[in-house]
Amino acid sequence: MSIRDANPVDPRHPKRVAIVIANPAVSSTTGWPVGFWWSELTHPWFAFTERGYSVEIFSPDGGRCEADALSDPRDPSGYSATDLISLGFISSPALAALVDKTLPVAALDVEKFDAIVAAGGQSPMFTYQHATELQRKFVAFHDAGKTAAALCHGTALLLHARRADGSLLAAGRTVTGFANVEEDYADKATWDMGALERGRHLMPWRIEDELKAIGANYVQAGLWRGFAIRDGNLITGQQNFSGAETARLVCEALGG
Repeated sequence: MSIRDANPVDPRHPKRVAIVIANPAVSSTTGWPVGFWWSELTHPWFAFTERGYSVEIFSPDGGRCEADALSDPRDPSGYSATDLISLGFISSPALAALVDKTLPVAALDVEKFDAIVAAGGQSPMFTYQHATELQRKFVAFHDAGKTAAALCHGTALLLHARRADGSLLAAGRTVTGFANVEEDYADKATWDMGALERGRHLMPWRIEDELKAIGANYVQAGLWRGFAIRDGNLITGQQNFSGAETARLVCEALGG
């Protein structure tokens, strides 16, 4: 793929997508640094730019963002070693630099974009509750008839994104997000490695439980299965392996 020789759906009026990644934070449960997840940025980026879409990267506060270490294909753990799309993105100085200078969500002009995609990682679980401008812009996209998508732990914002009448955007909607079986798997893995005391959890709460609690129709495809679902112009992806599926539904919603 060459981003210089894309195949736009409409070269004169390319679709514009805003991808939001989380700012760095510190986990209140482990004390570890947390951030966004590489594949949840890079896989949608690849899918969108392949179609000639224009993509910009934002974060709630703007500025330099940091990825969760396990999402980096170069990490010694080898956890994401097969993620060649992320490796290619990181290896491009021009693309990697975009993560160092993200635009603040406050500067995101809803009228100028066709879709918003809120990526996940661990940081959203500790920061999106307070990302009120992101919540507001996400709802603004949705209520303007534009495409609003959230992926993996990025769906944490749905627990706080309210419409003008005060109702939660996700209430009564069919959605997905990081599943309990995946949280169980992640917890056990850290216990088995001795990285976390057995019985302690990586996350302070769980996406699946909380989405159900607010009245959303939560669905999932099973442990680590790539999966995304569309309910009108609201799109959600299950976890870090669902970036391509989420992007595909966004592209369908945008007409190609």
